[in-house]
Amino acid sequence: MSTLNQVKLDDFYAVLQERHSVRVYDPTVKIPREELKEIVELSLSAPSSSNLQPWRFLIIDEPELKQKLLPIANNQQQVVDSAAVIAVLGDLHSYERAEEIYAEAVRLGAMTEEIKTNFVERLHKGYGGMGPERLHQVNLLDAGLVSMQLMLIAKAKGYDTVPMGGYHAEKFVEAFEVPETLKPILLIAIGKAAKAAHPTPRLSVDQVVNWNSFQK
Repeated sequence: MSTLNQVKLDDFYAVLQERHSVRVYDPTVKIPREELKEIVELSLSAPSSSNLQPWRFLIIDEPELKQKLLPIANNQQQVVDSAAVIAVLGDLHSYERAEEIYAEAVRLGAMTEEIKTNFVERLHKGYGGMGPERLHQVNLLDAGLVSMQLMLIAKAKGYDTVPMGGYHAEKFVEAFEVPETLKPILLIAIGKAAKAAHPTPRLSVDQVVNWNSFQK
């Protein structure tokens, strides 16, 4: 392995090791919207079911709106002290953009027009027939993938994050006028830590891994 590649790997390992859930933020730190946009843009390379990319984001960075979110998020102080809160939502109608997505695949030479047409038809039939609960379950997995990528990218750029599942989704929908086709999944606070995250112990690899069988 070349020295340059090893440096890149070392940097990546450092990001993995240094990312922790931070709950105490410096309220004076602001993140430019262009930089927030770049963080989200870089996260969009995450994988998703049938490449439908069902994630949608609502970035809340205005102080009055963060105050509005505070009671909805169980009064977690990071909501108002962080630079922004990124709400990750799942689109129950993501399959309706299959034509747009796979037309680009044709343009890039990844598939033929005939294959694209047949594939898009299958996607509409398959995902369109799942029902909202099943679609939401698919979106939960995809949202987890893009959220983890987003948090690692944020850390690589020098910012801290914390994922929050403890909030009232129904109240969030009402307060922020979320369209019916979008289901809130996760809130991510992002900013600069005012207090270092406490150490978080992890189970060892031998405690979580079995080889080929669960029988001892």
